[in-house]
Amino acid sequence: MMRREIPLFITSVVGFIFVIRFFIPHEPFYSLEDVSSSWIQVIQAFAIWLGILNLLKVSLDKIYKKERGWGYSGVIIFSFLAISIAGFFFPLWEERPAGYSYLQHAREFLKPGTSFDWFYWYVYSPLSSTMFATLAFFIASASFRAFRARSFQATLLLLSGFVVMFGSVPVGNVLFGWLPAGWQVSDIADWVRNVPQVAGQRAIQIGIALGIISTSLRLILGLERAHLGREE
Repeated sequence: MMRREIPLFITSVVGFIFVIRFFIPHEPFYSLEDVSSSWIQVIQAFAIWLGILNLLKVSLDKIYKKERGWGYSGVIIFSFLAISIAGFFFPLWEERPAGYSYLQHAREFLKPGTSFDWFYWYVYSPLSSTMFATLAFFIASASFRAFRARSFQATLLLLSGFVVMFGSVPVGNVLFGWLPAGWQVSDIADWVRNVPQVAGQRAIQIGIALGIISTSLRLILGLERAHLGREE
């Protein structure tokens, strides 16, 4: 029982502190917010390490049991060890500068030309670009399935998509150059982006904000307990 009630109590107290601090920006809520923020950073650091250890455990179990896709788990472990060793033990390609302690040397790992920087620009960045390039084909496939004039709403989506696509490239104004000034396809595309699209985005953002408020209140009041796991 205490394993669930204590986290709920801490969540409620910290949540109320942040809410009251927003509406009453005076002491002692300033100090309480600073203390709570510091503890949140400490907990986040522990959570990151727990996540890393859990990822390694799951990957090692998959390799040991030769489950489907275990080769990808091997890539995960190799990549983690490579970047960790480069960052912790070899922050700079060259020797440690004279008079530098290990901690001073380790703090240099984010600077250009370091081993960590090399991994980022020549391994991580190309892989990220490859992933996003692959996603472009999935997006094109999903767009092809969605852009089917089966209803009035789907027809509007189809027409808007074509207008925005043609208005975003020079060939659009070449193909539709016969339209009068102010009604070029690029002008219509700008109107679609600045009026209907912005209105839809604002409606979505309002919905997201209301969802965040309701979920936060449920967490602060102890009504939402899914993050605590199953009751034993």
